[in-house]
Amino acid sequence: MTTQVLGRWFLGFGGFLIVCGLLGFLSNPEAAKTALISGGSFGLLSALWGFWFLKGGGKAAWIAAAATTLLLLVAFTWRSVASWQAVLEGEPKWVAAILISAMWAASIASLGALWRGRST
Repeated sequence: MTTQVLGRWFLGFGGFLIVCGLLGFLSNPEAAKTALISGGSFGLLSALWGFWFLKGGGKAAWIAAAATTLLLLVAFTWRSVASWQAVLEGEPKWVAAILISAMWAASIASLGALWRGRST
């Protein structure tokens, strides 16, 4: 996988995180301000890694993207488990649980893309 492909991937991943953060906020504006802030922040950071890859970023871009994505994976694992537990307890947290689970899956896919592109 070339740095150009990784660049486009991380631009898309960043955009996806921003959209998920916005959807999470719109689903519950009073309680989901964190979704907007974290989705926007980490989405922009991931997009930055994408731009860095497009500029030929190499190993440093790979390490930055991997560290950030691993951090996101840990956070999304914890938050998705908590959200699905709340759903099972009868709380109306379906939207949050689905969005966080989607971001978790996208983080796994992004780590897979990084793994395939590790020699770039």
